[in-house]
Amino acid sequence: MAGTYTPVALPFTVSGEKEDLLTLLADQRAMFRVTLKGITEEQARQRTTVSELTLGGLVKHLAQGEKATLEELVERDENAEFDISGVADAYNLRDDETLADWITEYDQTAAALDEYVANVDSLDELIPQMTAPWQPEREWWTIRKMMLHKLRETAHHAGHADIIREALDGQTTMAALYDGPEIDWS
Repeated sequence: MAGTYTPVALPFTVSGEKEDLLTLLADQRAMFRVTLKGITEEQARQRTTVSELTLGGLVKHLAQGEKATLEELVERDENAEFDISGVADAYNLRDDETLADWITEYDQTAAALDEYVANVDSLDELIPQMTAPWQPEREWWTIRKMMLHKLRETAHHAGHADIIREALDGQTTMAALYDGPEIDWS
């Protein structure tokens, strides 16, 4: 698909809207992954701005978000409630966690989510959303809206990661893509 920054290819055959959504999401994930290229465990935990965000914390958060979206799609629980206490350290790598483990989790969950969406009959299927403090009434979203939300969330945090990485060592995502060392897209 033309219009991506990265040379992504889907591992399955889909067409039309599914192809567009999944390709653009894969592109944003790849852009995020560029910011992680070559960083150490120490750098993954390093704050570089006034924010508490770190590259490791962002990959952990995005991995957990991919998993939560897949669970919502699979379980379709009409009584699900968001447990805010369960995400107290969602943006922080604990001492017993590694960047490599969270990158693996991110990649595997993203692949499982994409495979699930590729195989649904229709992006118009309605999925019950968890209630949460910011969404106290149950809402039903189409799979399309859920994936558009995932695309927005990934792009949002890819931007955060780019700023954090640039402050860390001067690398920018666009420079890494076009002027920097070769990127392994696998």
